[in-house]
Amino acid sequence: MTRSEILGTTEQILQNAGFNLSQRCCTQYSCFDLVAQGRKKILFLRAHADIGNTHFNEAAELQKISGCFSAIPFIIGKTNHKKPLEDDTVYSRYNVYAISSKTLENMFLRGTNPLVEAGPGGYYIQLDGALIRKRRQKLGLSVGKLAEMVGISRRTLYGYERGMAKASVHTAYRLEWILGAPVVKNPDVFHGPERMCLLSPSGELMDKYRFLESVFRKLAQFNFSITSTVRAPFDFIARCPKEDVNIIGAVIGDSNEQNIDQRIKELKSLGDVIGAYAVLVSYEKSNLDKGIPYICHDELAEMKCAEELFECISS
Repeated sequence: MTRSEILGTTEQILQNAGFNLSQRCCTQYSCFDLVAQGRKKILFLRAHADIGNTHFNEAAELQKISGCFSAIPFIIGKTNHKKPLEDDTVYSRYNVYAISSKTLENMFLRGTNPLVEAGPGGYYIQLDGALIRKRRQKLGLSVGKLAEMVGISRRTLYGYERGMAKASVHTAYRLEWILGAPVVKNPDVFHGPERMCLLSPSGELMDKYRFLESVFRKLAQFNFSITSTVRAPFDFIARCPKEDVNIIGAVIGDSNEQNIDQRIKELKSLGDVIGAYAVLVSYEKSNLDKGIPYICHDELAEMKCAEELFECISS
């Protein structure tokens, strides 16, 4: 299955599940391929035929952008270093969950979340430590006795009961059989692994578009927080939580820029799905009229308050 086929399958699954989808992001390299909104969730999705080809910078920016919109990043793939992905299993690539198309289908069309997590050295399952301890005590089993019955050390069982360790698939189901209770817990796929703490790497963007520094400064005066991007269809995200306003801004040179029409379609589609204003920003004035708000540097510099900006982008 190619990356394009994975994307097609992903789109079909989410459409059948009632999600609103953006257009695919194709005009420039992006850390995500499309965005989906539904069931009170926003998903940023990246497809890889082999999830082992995911790069750190790609995953880091995917996390950063998703975080700006309280969204969930997912990588959808077929293999991991040429080995087929197991269904109903979650993998992690640089702290972004990766799953197969079948797992995605089970989650959103059948309401079945994966139980197994793939990790270094094998497959693991989260356990309900409090329930293990409660059932052990009810059955009159000491830690040592239960550990002996399961075939693990007392220290390992202590780790399970305190939520400090995950179990192998064999051990998890042996515990369930002995205790007679469903002690297995689903991974929280809608929260994901612990996120990396990231700073916004705006240096590369500033080198290419120096004037954005003054644009960012102006937006900051209007109480916007700014996140610059490198691997996205837009060049920055501006958020004003007080006014509940989000902007995704793209920098253009002029109206003759290559693929400008398609890029604008992608931006507008993304803005509609994630609930953000899609805005074009340029240093010079232009007669560009593409059905999307357009701001030049001088116009923004003359604005005295946030209300003037809101009027411009919402008109």
